[in-house]
Amino acid sequence: MRPFAYAAPATLDEAVHALSESGPGTKLLAGGTTLYDLMKLDVETPPAVVDIRALPELAGIDTAGSSELSFGAGALMADVAADPVLRRDYPALAESLAKAASQQLRNMATVGGNLLQRTRCGYFRGGLAFPCNKRQPGSGCAAIGGLDRGHALLGGSDACIATYPGDWAVALIAFDAALDVTGPRGPRTLPLAGLHVEPGDRPDQEHTLAWDEIITRIRVPVTAAGRGSTYHKVRDRQSYAFALASAAVAVTLGESGTVEECRVAVGGVATRPWRCHSAERELVGAVLDRRSARRAGESAFDGARPGRHNAFRIELGIRTVAEALRIAGERAMR
Repeated sequence: MRPFAYAAPATLDEAVHALSESGPGTKLLAGGTTLYDLMKLDVETPPAVVDIRALPELAGIDTAGSSELSFGAGALMADVAADPVLRRDYPALAESLAKAASQQLRNMATVGGNLLQRTRCGYFRGGLAFPCNKRQPGSGCAAIGGLDRGHALLGGSDACIATYPGDWAVALIAFDAALDVTGPRGPRTLPLAGLHVEPGDRPDQEHTLAWDEIITRIRVPVTAAGRGSTYHKVRDRQSYAFALASAAVAVTLGESGTVEECRVAVGGVATRPWRCHSAERELVGAVLDRRSARRAGESAFDGARPGRHNAFRIELGIRTVAEALRIAGERAMR
């Protein structure tokens, strides 16, 4: 049993104060669906936990705006996934949540906490028996040269090839989402694309938030491309598993089937949510058909670096992007 301090502030200002007073290493508790696991495994050993589940400032879902969709960081995954506007006009966003976990977890987990979930790499979670630069900087990476079937093809380094496990962030990055955050230095906004970082030589630094900052809101610009979108996820079993490869895709098509706008992001294959701008450039101005979708998939995985056991996921990822484009194209024509 590792003792830790616990605080349950009643307001966001109180939460910011409690977090800054507790010092570095303090963890926020929202749904707790990841933090509890990592504390049981001794991967996370926080000196203090600040419970933000009941903060009214983090609640709320607003999809009625004319310029943006807004999700409080404390909104539950299940509630956001069930939003009728999201299901109708932005199916990629709703599907990324619905396919992410079991209903029980979606009823507990928050959309803000989901963005900061840590890798499912078995070496990271396996304890001190395995060197891991995320868990203990400078110790090495057991996955490199090890059992790497589920590890990253894109964005890895000589220090880490752990895959970012989430689905929601992959869909959000395709829609140019932004985050509102706050801390003792006041509020700020950053693009979601600027939140997660590649491991480089510091795999333990996974995002650009300061230790004393809290995500308060997720904002997504309104776009007509949302209707022609999908989140396509391929996994070892049909449901409640992490992606071997996934793709968030949104397109708008002209009358002749020519792609006017395209957004492509892939998940399950990279060290962070991965926007595929080269695949988008490949498609804009082209007729969306089987051949152009395949070319876009190939472009998305250009530069992939396979290890010992995961090379098959390059072809799988290419096909996942192509199939997502087919689904999105059909929706865009309705």
